[in-house]
Amino acid sequence: MITPADDYPIHQTAEPIAYSGTDRNFYDRYFFNGYSADGSVFFAIALGVYPHLNIIDGAFSLLKEGQQSSVFLSRVLNHDRMDTSIGPFRIDVLDPLKRLKITLAETEGLGAELIFNARARPIEEPRFNWRQGSRTLIDCTRMTQNGLWSGKIQCDGQEISLLEGWTGTRDRSWGVRPIGAADGNPVVPFHMPQFYWMWTPLNFADRSFFFHLNDDAHGHAWNTKAVMIRDGDDSPPIEMAKCEAEINYLPGTRRVKTGRLIFTDRDNKSGQIDLTPLHQFQMKGIGYRHPKWTHGAYISDEASWAREDWRPDDLTSADMHNLHIQAVSKARLTDAEGRHYDGFGSFEQLFVGPHAPSGFQSILDGAS
Repeated sequence: MITPADDYPIHQTAEPIAYSGTDRNFYDRYFFNGYSADGSVFFAIALGVYPHLNIIDGAFSLLKEGQQSSVFLSRVLNHDRMDTSIGPFRIDVLDPLKRLKITLAETEGLGAELIFNARARPIEEPRFNWRQGSRTLIDCTRMTQNGLWSGKIQCDGQEISLLEGWTGTRDRSWGVRPIGAADGNPVVPFHMPQFYWMWTPLNFADRSFFFHLNDDAHGHAWNTKAVMIRDGDDSPPIEMAKCEAEINYLPGTRRVKTGRLIFTDRDNKSGQIDLTPLHQFQMKGIGYRHPKWTHGAYISDEASWAREDWRPDDLTSADMHNLHIQAVSKARLTDAEGRHYDGFGSFEQLFVGPHAPSGFQSILDGAS
């Protein structure tokens, strides 16, 4: 099957670009978030391509004054992976790894015209490979990059101008992960679901810090990395030899009240970052675990979109659809010399199933 993408010199196998291996769960995704200088306004954007489902979908979601408003979009891909438009929504790569543009013509009261400008080179996270028995559930690569935002957002007749101080993060990931309809023939025998995930890309005035962690039920990390990148520095990122997270949960929940990252670099210099969540952003607002607009879901033969609104603080956290969040958080970095650097970031949390260090024993029990 020859498609427009085949006219570009990007092949890595003898197959046409339309064929991405043999796994129906192959995906290719953009993710962005952004926040004002004081963290009071937060937005996130997603766009995913699913070649073997022949679907492309996306979402734009804004959190402001306690309300989260989302527009979801979906269409049949028609096997053209180079067309990143879904009706009124599109993503354009203006300068690879440096500048990208997101456009949402006003739809259901929401609109945006935004430019993401990278602060430094992206980091490549370790390859994620996670199996359940002999079946591969996740096999993907992600690059993550902090940046500065400019442009504007419209919400119900009001315009938000992204002037000085708007920062955020974007990532690109691709590979295999569960998408679309649930597997009708899961691995047997049944095992209690378990996934302990945190992701904390942080923006400071002259540097970025990235940390993520996947733990198993015993609290052993099966995928983790921590790096520091200084603006304007062309040298490789500063890799941390060790980084640990100390988490204080809100009683009875799986929400983080406060967190601390304690890190040591390869020169044995230590530091810490204290995280204080301010607001919670529901990741279902951009399709993650959404009951209808989940990633890769077939909606219609025609381009379709719809809006949803909710107040995240009014939602119960003991619901699988509400469990996955990004907490807009203050961050204070203290280096080995005791100097302090204040910033902001997103503290992504998805804690499902047992996790011995946290005291979690079942699928959704809360902290004591």
